[in-house]
Amino acid sequence: MKGMLILAAKDLRLLWRDRFGLFWVLGFPLIMALLFGSLYSGDGGGASNISIGVVDEDQSDESKAYVKKLQESEALTVKHLDLPTAQDQVRKGKLSAFLRVEKGFGDSPFGSSTEGLLLELGVDPARRAAKAYLQGILIRTWFDSTKDMFSNPMKMRQLVTEGLRDIDQSTGISKSQRDVFNTFLANVDRFLGDVDPEVYSQNEPLGNMEIKTVSVIRDKAQPRNPFDITFPSGILWGLIGCATAFGISIVNERSSGTLLRIRLSPLGRAQILGGKGLACFAACVGVTVFLIFIGVVFFKVQLSDPLKATLAIFSTAICFVGIMMLISVMGKTERAVSGAGWAILLVMAMFGGCMIPLAFMPGWMQTISHLSPVKWCILALEGAIWRQFSYAEMAQPCGILVIIGVVFFTAGVKIFARSGQKVSDTSR
Repeated sequence: MKGMLILAAKDLRLLWRDRFGLFWVLGFPLIMALLFGSLYSGDGGGASNISIGVVDEDQSDESKAYVKKLQESEALTVKHLDLPTAQDQVRKGKLSAFLRVEKGFGDSPFGSSTEGLLLELGVDPARRAAKAYLQGILIRTWFDSTKDMFSNPMKMRQLVTEGLRDIDQSTGISKSQRDVFNTFLANVDRFLGDVDPEVYSQNEPLGNMEIKTVSVIRDKAQPRNPFDITFPSGILWGLIGCATAFGISIVNERSSGTLLRIRLSPLGRAQILGGKGLACFAACVGVTVFLIFIGVVFFKVQLSDPLKATLAIFSTAICFVGIMMLISVMGKTERAVSGAGWAILLVMAMFGGCMIPLAFMPGWMQTISHLSPVKWCILALEGAIWRQFSYAEMAQPCGILVIIGVVFFTAGVKIFARSGQKVSDTSR
């Protein structure tokens, strides 16, 4: 055991002295967590903001009210522009889209015509995915404006009066049908004139059309800020850096003859590999604890249960120790192991939700993500940090990670043992 601890301390000192390698283990994961946390926060035109240019050609009270409601939307950043400027900025990619409020918007009933709403939307071809989202926001905003109109009896009377005038001037309606419309609208006008405006507006003529939303997670079990979500992903980048660094160090010691000299000592193969695994385990735990500490102290990342966090940290560390051991036997040179290791780990990160959020993946990618250890690492860390998993719920991701770590480490040790006869040849 003493020999294992000495070897582990030696590897940790080497990692600490390698400033460039230490950056990829500690600095880079922290940068990734902070970068994506800032993007997801939506501040300063973040990912949740869509920038559009608005061209109000109508300049009526109704069109100004409509544009004002658009400005109040948290999902939009609205800029007032003229049409050529708006089109040019969309073409250059400076805006996601432009909205043209056509003349007659305030004069037509509810801002519409026989061809639809008097609104023209131009979307950047490179951002077609935002088209449907924008249309939903525009229609919802129009509906809110229309609801305000319905809640004002005086505006409604004005519309009724215009409707009566249009019917009288229409030549395509028979006299009997004109009488029917006139009788109906006259009764509506009489009702709007007699009703108390305060009572009318308070009782929501169209009813309350708001959609109720409910939480699907436990009380208080929700991310208080975007860093609750992004720090687990940042931790995974640190673990990936640890696994790669220690995997390459085994190959480096083999090719330089250091491993051969260590094997000539009284230490057995189990102690040598155990020391390497212990060093990697300590580094993984240290990186995770360091990043969680930074998140809790400086970015208000919440830690729901320290004991569950300990389970998540240890299980993820065990998993990446196994991954490290398997990576180390994937080649005979540092270049081969580095290339193979990063390629495999980046694919794991991509399918595990470290690069692309699982919610944005197509169905087939979400199915494949179950095979990525990264997914279970993120789930275990989230369950301990803010999801408030029970111990039974923590058992699944933590158990899977421990099994992966043990299986991968065993496979790596067996492959390493088979290649042990060639160590001396490699060192020459």
